[in-house]
Amino acid sequence: MHTLYGIENCDTVRKARRWLEERELPFRFHDLRRDGVTPALLQTWADESGWEALLNRRSATWRGLAREQRESLDGTAALALMLAHPSLIRRPILEREGEILIGFDAQRWCEALT
Repeated sequence: MHTLYGIENCDTVRKARRWLEERELPFRFHDLRRDGVTPALLQTWADESGWEALLNRRSATWRGLAREQRESLDGTAALALMLAHPSLIRRPILEREGEILIGFDAQRWCEALT
């Protein structure tokens, strides 16, 4: 069973959900805003992929941060911001068998999941 992490109203998350459903791949959806994310889980993802890969620099939340916050980021500060503002986490994140796929790319997901 896969776990898909995202935000309910995100278009990319909707595409990923539809892609999984069309292929009849079982998954559980975890809404990052509603259900939250633990510091331990976020740290695990950062350890595996790097905090830079997790940070959604395209979000309105990112643009709304103070310039000082955006410019003075290190791993600790970035993870703290992502915990405080889950929309700063790049999505979707598909977790399967201890591995994660960050962001939706149909070709990459097809290669990884088949």
